[in-house]
Amino acid sequence: MRPYLSSLVSSTRRVALAAGLLLLLPGCASLPGFGRPARAPQTYTPTNYSGETVLPVGLRRVLLLPACGGTVAPPESTLALDEELHTALQRQARFEVVTASREDCRVNFGAPELSSASALPHGFMEKVRRIYGADAVMFVDVTVYQPYRPLALGFRAKLATVQDVHLVWTFDEVLSAANPAVANGVQHHATEKGRATTPVELAPNVIQSPGRFAAFVADEMFGTLPPR
Repeated sequence: MRPYLSSLVSSTRRVALAAGLLLLLPGCASLPGFGRPARAPQTYTPTNYSGETVLPVGLRRVLLLPACGGTVAPPESTLALDEELHTALQRQARFEVVTASREDCRVNFGAPELSSASALPHGFMEKVRRIYGADAVMFVDVTVYQPYRPLALGFRAKLATVQDVHLVWTFDEVLSAANPAVANGVQHHATEKGRATTPVELAPNVIQSPGRFAAFVADEMFGTLPPR
């Protein structure tokens, strides 16, 4: 065999051997061009909450108060949030949920909405037990409300028992669509809950829908409640 042919064959064998070794190396499947597995999109996970390990045995019926928008959210927006919060809390199936309208709150408690951070009306817990037959009451305050791009919504919520008046669970977070994890979570939630049915609806339009965004935030919040 001529010298230059011998050198060419030797080089070809070295290249083939090197390629074979690459295929045997750990993690080679993740190299570009070698079938890298698709990375799962990052999704949001709540962190700023606390609560008991499990719900108290006697906690079977909860009164959900209207969302307290205060000066943060206008009345028409808090009315829409009331519906999303009620749906999300019922979906958890932790306990029976009863609601009080804003007019009911005005008549029974002297105000259309009550904040968990303010002093409660005199005899409040006794009225909750007597009028609604509830074992606990759920307060939800709107801390941030931004219905324009990027959407942002903050909730501070507290679940308190009626009889001995102690906190079973608290939550306080602000979610923004500017966070990629939150944006991914909203799109996944829209598909999972049947709110988006076409590729067009799964576009950024979903992330810019205040109703769908509120539904996602409410579900994420109440998903941190203690289990039964």
